[in-house]
Amino acid sequence: MDSWVRVLILVSCLALPAFVESRTRHYKFNVVMKNISRLCSSKSIVTVNGQFPGPTIYAREGDTVVVKVINNVKYNVSIHWHGVRQLRTGWADGPAYITQCPIQTGQTYVYNFTITGQRGTLLWHAHILWLRATVHGGLVILPKLGVPYPFPKPNHETVIVLAEWWKSDTEAVINEAIKSGLAPNVSDAHTINGHPGPVISICSSTGGFTLNVAPGNTYMLRLINAALNEELFFKIAGHKLTIVEVDATYVKPFKTDTILIAPGQTTNVLVAADQGVGKYMLAASTFMDTAIVAVDNTTATATLHYSGTQASSPTTFATPPSRNATPVANRFTNSLRSLNSNMYPAKVPQKIDHSLLFTVGLGINPCSTCKAGNGSRVVAAVNNVTFVMPTTALLQAHYLNIKGVFTTDFPGNPPFKFDYTGNLPSNLATTSGTKVYRVSYNDTVQVILQDTGVIAPENHPVHLHGFNFFAVGKGLGNYNPNTDPNKFNLVDPAERNTIGVPSGGWVAIRFRADNPGVWFMHCHLEVHTTWGLKMAFLVENGNGPNESIIPPPKDLPKC
Repeated sequence: MDSWVRVLILVSCLALPAFVESRTRHYKFNVVMKNISRLCSSKSIVTVNGQFPGPTIYAREGDTVVVKVINNVKYNVSIHWHGVRQLRTGWADGPAYITQCPIQTGQTYVYNFTITGQRGTLLWHAHILWLRATVHGGLVILPKLGVPYPFPKPNHETVIVLAEWWKSDTEAVINEAIKSGLAPNVSDAHTINGHPGPVISICSSTGGFTLNVAPGNTYMLRLINAALNEELFFKIAGHKLTIVEVDATYVKPFKTDTILIAPGQTTNVLVAADQGVGKYMLAASTFMDTAIVAVDNTTATATLHYSGTQASSPTTFATPPSRNATPVANRFTNSLRSLNSNMYPAKVPQKIDHSLLFTVGLGINPCSTCKAGNGSRVVAAVNNVTFVMPTTALLQAHYLNIKGVFTTDFPGNPPFKFDYTGNLPSNLATTSGTKVYRVSYNDTVQVILQDTGVIAPENHPVHLHGFNFFAVGKGLGNYNPNTDPNKFNLVDPAERNTIGVPSGGWVAIRFRADNPGVWFMHCHLEVHTTWGLKMAFLVENGNGPNESIIPPPKDLPKC
């Protein structure tokens, strides 16, 4: 079978490829250093095929995707296909030292997976170090041929990637933070399809991304937040956004003027070009409702440009919400409901085999070399366990029964109780270990993700690999197991792969463990992942080969 490369630069409306029914899609990812001149950058960045953002992958539900990754940079590399279920194909999931050893300099690895029962917008990104800052792109899964969208078909579709930009080398940024024991510097700008807009501190001559529209047409924007550490608001001046999908699952449509999208999340919106001829601003700005946490306050801008509008015409500006606009954020997330139709039912687990409570938050551990931190360093933890990355991939150790790599004693409840969102414990230290939580095939799992106020309450966007889950409930303060379940939505909750744990609150998720393997769960704020806010589920094989992990590929990288 001949391989081919489809490279799409995300700077304009894209016509859909004329795909045939189920087939294998071949791509080549050449990881290289590249200077992106439009960002007035004097340094080279790590890119895929020389692009920032990287190329968009297009496939249809049921297709097999084959991506050959060639590492031509000085860093080890791995690629994660964020939100793809990877049914029995954990070897293709991508997180370094969890499902694979990284691809070393000069080496290659072929990711091979089939997209089963999924359609919509996802993303791919590097899953090692902080390379996700520039190594990311869109993953668009079209419905099977002949299967329409469950909403009016738009005239055009466009992928919109939101991200961050650093003047500094991001690896130097996090390495300095680890050395000091303090938080890393924040990014210098946000970007929309690789452009910050006219941000003087980045480049005085920088323009921005332009979305060209024709009056009377409807456009579907496939929004992706690929930022390292920033939840973002997104809006378009003078236009309503009709939400039709999140994290590659259809939702009951509703209209809003502002969406909230966390790192790793995707949202599809319909925009009707129903305003007067002119230019209208697109804006992406930070959401952070904790005052003491440093954020990048720059607003990335782009332009929605109606045909027939003169280039010199003034732009109608968008006023972003304040960075701590929690009511705006809640209004959006509270409006999300699964479509729950005959064709797309919401299969919410009604009975639970594992009822877990995971505290997610920060801690402070001793560090004799951290002079800036006065002998301490900031860490992060789940149930007070700061995850230690292994040197052998967990999936490999599980499949080959390699002893001593991990233990299966990850606590299903906090090891000690305290007022998680109120009075702090006297001891802010965490324990460290490489621990997983074991479940049997097809078990149902409920996880209460509880924020803590250690150092500061904060919204944590938590991503679960290998599964979609249903967000059945959320609230402020400490979760109450006696009263809060009475308010759960077990009919049409939003189905996601990444969920925001509210600052000073909790969120409840449910999923069925019908995918054998070792599956990472972590905060998608990269700084918190680096600090240890991560764990893994080990799902045992079921009965027979169709419920078991497939053998590893012959080219699986070695540690």
